[in-house]
Amino acid sequence: MRVLMVKSTWGMTEPWPDQIEAIARAGYDAVEVPITALTEPDAFFATLEAKRLLWVGQVFSTGGAHDVMEHIESFQRQVEDSVPWKPLLLDAHTARDVMSFDEQCRFYEAALDIEQRWGVAIGHETHRSRAMFTPWTTAALLNQFPALKVTADLSHWVNVCESYLEDHSEAVDLTLSRTIHIHGRVGHPEGPQVPDPAAPEWAEALARHEVWWDQIRAYRTAAGQDDLTFDPEFGPPGYMPTLPHTGQPVADLWRVCAWMAEREKSRWSTAAG
Repeated sequence: MRVLMVKSTWGMTEPWPDQIEAIARAGYDAVEVPITALTEPDAFFATLEAKRLLWVGQVFSTGGAHDVMEHIESFQRQVEDSVPWKPLLLDAHTARDVMSFDEQCRFYEAALDIEQRWGVAIGHETHRSRAMFTPWTTAALLNQFPALKVTADLSHWVNVCESYLEDHSEAVDLTLSRTIHIHGRVGHPEGPQVPDPAAPEWAEALARHEVWWDQIRAYRTAAGQDDLTFDPEFGPPGYMPTLPHTGQPVADLWRVCAWMAEREKSRWSTAAG
């Protein structure tokens, strides 16, 4: 299986051409950025093509906490705006944690119809504040909708459940089996991001996440999929811890992401399958 390394622009502040140049020079295969962030998409995608980089899009449903139609309409607009630019897939932050299960089902029924209509693969992210913010809410939705697919960011669940998910193995396994895109950030029971996954004090957190990522890769291989996308999506301060009084990040974000990408690329290049 080919693993495509994807670089999110989250935390990057340079002009678009410089961001794309740095991502290409670092050896990534694709850029992940929401369509709503692109004020000049023609120029952006022309630069991507020139650098032979692919695109993973992002969409974020918005609206009142219980206004399902607002969330559906915002989701649909962003999908429609994304499709002409031929994304590899779309990562989606969708619905809300406070919605009832019936409200969430109304949203995902519409979302699957939109996905089918436009012919683009959409992975709904396991993200805090969204419908898939816990293992059990996600499992309920995946059981209800067999066609629903996931972007797995298990760092959120580790934080929400304040554990390495030992009590949620069935829901975790179902989620991994339906994952099409990985956000490879390492979390821990007290937070959604370790300061530096290379540091020895975070070895257990890293190992736990790598077990899940390996399982996703195995599921994708067994399903006959040719590609798996992996974004080492560590974030800037607020996610990245900072030093008191100065606000200085405790690690270099670019280097953390690069280390994570290189580690998984190396591990998987020597693994069977």
